[in-house]
Amino acid sequence: MRYFFLGIFLLFSWQSFSQELTGEKLLDKAISYHDPNGLWDSFKGEFGVTMSTPDGNKRVSNIEINLPEEYFKVRSVKDNTALTQAMNKGNCELTLNGSSEIAKEDAEKHRLSCERAEMYKNYYTYLYGLPMKLKDPGTIIDPKTQRKTFKGKEYLVLRVTYEKKVGGDIWYFYFDPKTYAMEVYQFFRDESKPDGEYILLSGEEEISGIKMPKTRAWYYNFDDTYLGTDELKPLYQH
Repeated sequence: MRYFFLGIFLLFSWQSFSQELTGEKLLDKAISYHDPNGLWDSFKGEFGVTMSTPDGNKRVSNIEINLPEEYFKVRSVKDNTALTQAMNKGNCELTLNGSSEIAKEDAEKHRLSCERAEMYKNYYTYLYGLPMKLKDPGTIIDPKTQRKTFKGKEYLVLRVTYEKKVGGDIWYFYFDPKTYAMEVYQFFRDESKPDGEYILLSGEEEISGIKMPKTRAWYYNFDDTYLGTDELKPLYQH
């Protein structure tokens, strides 16, 4: 009988804790874990990312982010072709195998463009800047936190949407209830279908004082199809 009452006590204690822990408080705790010294706004760092897909293809990218200088660069190598795409204070810099003289057909073949360079800047800065990037303007943090079991583990979950000018996807971020480390995130375009993807995070690397996930494995929400894996490794750090 005492185990029954203990279970009831723990259940209500957890529910009470979840109600008291607002979305903003949960986000602050997660940021304290990943960026304990408040370094993200002055982040300067370089890291490598190897992307692997189920068909055996690999793309190796070196990424440089310097937030104070408004500088971003990604250099990727695939099939012996090296592409560099950079944004420097809003100015675009592109090279193909080291040359900035790029024929139109080559630019189209390798999808080299200033628009794509800007997209890569936003993509990598967002994903490797999480959860700190959830403080950006236009982000709407649900004030209510949730408790969910995902892949057999219980998490504290934060629901995030965005102002229309920022984006239309619905995101869920899953945090370890003891450490507040981010271990899963998931997005939907329409939750009723469901579409979108979920990303499992494992391992950890510290890049310029920020704790970043070492491995990200991507899957479709609707049928758990495996899409690919990104693996992070440190390079030279400022």
